[in-house]
Amino acid sequence: MTESEAFYPPRLSGTQMDAFLAIGWYRMGQAFFTTDAIMHKEEIFKVFWLRYNLQKVGPEKKSNAKIIENNSRFEATIQPLEVTEEMDNLYELYKAGINFEGAASIEQWLYEGKPRNVFDSYSVTVRDNGTLIAVGIFDKGKKAIAGILNFYNPLYKKYSPGKYLMLLKIKYAQQDNIKWYYPGYIVPGYPKFDYKLFVDKLAAEIYIPKAKAWKGYNEMLVKTLTGR
Repeated sequence: MTESEAFYPPRLSGTQMDAFLAIGWYRMGQAFFTTDAIMHKEEIFKVFWLRYNLQKVGPEKKSNAKIIENNSRFEATIQPLEVTEEMDNLYELYKAGINFEGAASIEQWLYEGKPRNVFDSYSVTVRDNGTLIAVGIFDKGKKAIAGILNFYNPLYKKYSPGKYLMLLKIKYAQQDNIKWYYPGYIVPGYPKFDYKLFVDKLAAEIYIPKAKAWKGYNEMLVKTLTGR
């Protein structure tokens, strides 16, 4: 049986956002929610919320450096989020090229029809000669950021744009002396979410609800907790 909870904050400070993330809660629309499992094809999978200690993530990992090098000809910009028609068009293009069900629109994903955004949201935009090819959205707290949404032109898939957007978020956070990056959850036995571990497993931590504590990511620990 899966267990989940949700809370809609009427307002939200950066410190409050950090506190929710630190106890395994995450943004969904204009709410914070948490869950310990998901169901896929009538099978229940245990989930673990993931975070990176950015003080331990270094630039020396060759695979990450290669992604950054491959995208170096593109122009990247980070600024407070303003959803534009150009972003909407790119999201529609992205949605048509994925093999899973996404939200109907960016607005539905982020706002759920609510009149205001209680989160401090930013966008990462990547352009190729002026054409928007990738967008990442994240929320900012005092000492943490949370990656919320990435989407891109499927024609640029060979450049690993989703991973590149994650690396740009991390670089921004490190330059702003932010310690934690929360990219969502991983699901042992369901590899769709494994890409979130590409950054640096040695800097990754997972949340253990029963212990109410974060533990350094370890494959043997995950197998012990899940039996997978």
